[in-house]
Amino acid sequence: MSSRDQILSRIRSAVAGAPEVEISRSYQTSGQEAGRVELFAERVRDYRAIVHVVPGDELAATVARALSGRGARRVVVPGGLPEGWLAAVPGLERLRDDPPLSAAELDAADGVITGCAAGIAETGTIVLDAGPGQGRRALTLVPDYHLCVVSADQIVGGVPEAVARLDPVRPQTWISGPSATSDIELNRVEGVHGPRTLEVIITR
Repeated sequence: MSSRDQILSRIRSAVAGAPEVEISRSYQTSGQEAGRVELFAERVRDYRAIVHVVPGDELAATVARALSGRGARRVVVPGGLPEGWLAAVPGLERLRDDPPLSAAELDAADGVITGCAAGIAETGTIVLDAGPGQGRRALTLVPDYHLCVVSADQIVGGVPEAVARLDPVRPQTWISGPSATSDIELNRVEGVHGPRTLEVIITR
């Protein structure tokens, strides 16, 4: 008998004859519907990210202004990203991840632009699942600047709603603001294990 089997056997012996316990499942599984876009934008700003809320027909112009403001000319573009998002950016060098870009090539890029799988209003979290327009995880962890487009219909109230919407077999990256950490003296350092700057465009 393995150590695992021995431990489980002792647990079964210890709880033998114990009464059944009813586990309550009445916890909240949905957040507020009204104002979820505004709440999401507020929470993302709380993480020191740059946030724009624009109508859908202003997306391309907003992307162009964001990239221009960063001086970003060489940008990683994941497969499946809508070409229309970059239509207003003349002369942009698109770095495709096919064949896969090396860590050095990603680090040398001016940034990356992606979509997302979901946004969570209560926590200001963006979820990526390597779907179309998102690419593999390294694309959003190595470049120092991440421009992410979130559609209003992708924003849910709380975490349970996001989990219900996501495919559990896909690789997921949950992003709550730019990469940051604090030492024992609470000195904040950004860009340690991900992008130093996160810019989010929310389209209605």
